[in-house]
Order: sequence, then structure tokens, then C-alpha cells
Amino acid sequence: MSVTSTTNRPSPDDLLVLLAVGRTGRYVSAAEELGINHTTISRRIAALEQALGGRVLIRGASGWELTELGREALTAAEAIETAVRSLTSDTPALEGVVRMSATDGFSAYIAAPAIAALQRRHPKLSVEIVTATRLASLQRSGSDIEVVVGKPQLRRARAIELGEYTLGLYAAHSYLAGHPAPATVDDLARHPLVYFIDSMLQVDDLDLAPTFAPAMRESLSSTNVFVHVEATRAAAGLGLLPCFMADRHPDLTRVLSDVSVRLTYWLVVRPETLRRPEVATLVEALREQVHTQRDMLMGAPDPGRELPESSS
Repeated sequence: MSVTSTTNRPSPDDLLVLLAVGRTGRYVSAAEELGINHTTISRRIAALEQALGGRVLIRGASGWELTELGREALTAAEAIETAVRSLTSDTPALEGVVRMSATDGFSAYIAAPAIAALQRRHPKLSVEIVTATRLASLQRSGSDIEVVVGKPQLRRARAIELGEYTLGLYAAHSYLAGHPAPATVDDLARHPLVYFIDSMLQVDDLDLAPTFAPAMRESLSSTNVFVHVEATRAAAGLGLLPCFMADRHPDLTRVLSDVSVRLTYWLVVRPETLRRPEVATLVEALREQVHTQRDMLMGAPDPGRELPESSS
């Protein structure tokens, strides 16, 4: 059914409500964005459906999804939004709020500098980051963008490969002062491991301990990778750490440098959300930042860092 095939004229305000719901998949998130209540969102969508003569949204497994008619209406809503912005701004500067979810390390060392640079060009752009290490599910948090580890399997979202990064085994100089550095994988059985809490790990690609170092006992585990880094620096054991985080600390040394794990960051975004200029621009900024920091992400060896001598 085409939007233009009915005689009723939909309200521009109702179309903009549909735009907010279509981008987030949630009435609550749309209400927060527009500054109205949940009941008003529901009433506006009902009025739009009556004007268009059909359903624009259907309830999906993880939120509201656009029907074919809804996607046509969304295109009209985007045109209205663009027209309104052109009347209220003399420049094509980006504005509004973009919500994203990403892992702790990516948020701090990839997203933060990319966003800061972007905001210097577009000071009215606001970005909210929720840090989480989990499977992709855009509807769950109302995020516009999610960055996850491992290729996601989602039907109604676009997955964009950002780039690879490397995990390596690291030890603090203070730890190696009292423990012999492992020379082989078999030597790892004599060392405790600092890593994720196995029972709370949601991402299969990060479930490495059972196969990577099955003989290592867990020393200190956490859901937060920054805790892994600081525990390793505090000599709690050998840390299985992202190289781009560990290599920033001169008191950490990589051991068994030929032993590594390579993982991939993926960005997930709804197609209708990606059409927002501010979202598309942020996605491109994140891709460029990953490319710029590729050597650091891959753990390029530093010939100037030497393994300290142990006391054993």
C-alpha cells in the first residue's frame, strides 16, 4: 500500500513520531527523544495508521518493526526532518543525540577520540555511550549503534566489520621479579590467569580460557577489561589483555609473544537509523579511527621493550 494512495493527509508531527520509533524500535526511547510521554506516542501512531489506512508498526521479537507501509512513511518523515533542519540552520552542521553501546576498551580508546574530533566540527552533536560486553541486540538498550566482538547474527540490522584486534598474555614487571617468565605454553600451568568471569561471559568469541590456557587457574576475574589491566599491573597473575590497552603501560611486558588471539570488532546499526546524517557520520568516524589505530590494535611489537629479569 502506498502512502499516496489514500485521501487522508497524515500529520507531519505524527510522521516525526514514527521516525523516532522506527529508529529506536521502542516507544519509551522515542518518548524520551521527543520529550513526550509513552501514551502520546501510542496515540500519534494510531492516528497516523488511521490516516494512512494501514499498520505502520508491528511488534517484533525485540521491539517495534516497520511494515512496508511504515517504511514508505518513514521516507516521508525523513524528508520533513531534513526540511525542518534546513530552516533552522544556516550550515549543514550535525546536531542531536546519538546513543551507542560498545565494549569498555573500544569506548575509551577508539570511540572517545573519534567522537571528540567529530564534535569539534559539530559542537551541537551529543553522543551517549553505554559500555557493555555482550551480544548485539539494538532493541534491548535503545541504542542507535552497537559495537560488539564477533560477527553478529541479526536479520533486521546492518553489520559492518570495523577491524581486528589482538589479545596477548602480559605480566607486570613486579610479577616477573618473583616468578619465572613462561618459555612455553606448558609453562602457563604454573601461572594464574586474569580474565573475564567465565560464568558471566556472553560473547562466544571471548570464551578463550578453556582452549587457550586450560591448565591456568583463575586468579582475578571481572566483567570489565580495565579491571583485567589493573589487576595484571598489580601482579595478580598473567593477564590475557587487548594489546592496544596493555601496550600503553610501560610496567607491563608481553610474554610468549608468539601466542595471541585475533578478534574482530563489528558495528551493528538499523538501516533506518543509518540514514540519519549524524549516525552515518559517526559510523564513518569510528571506521576511520579503527583504521588509523590499526597497528596499535594488532599489537605491533615494540623492539624497545625488553623482558625484565626474574629473581628465580
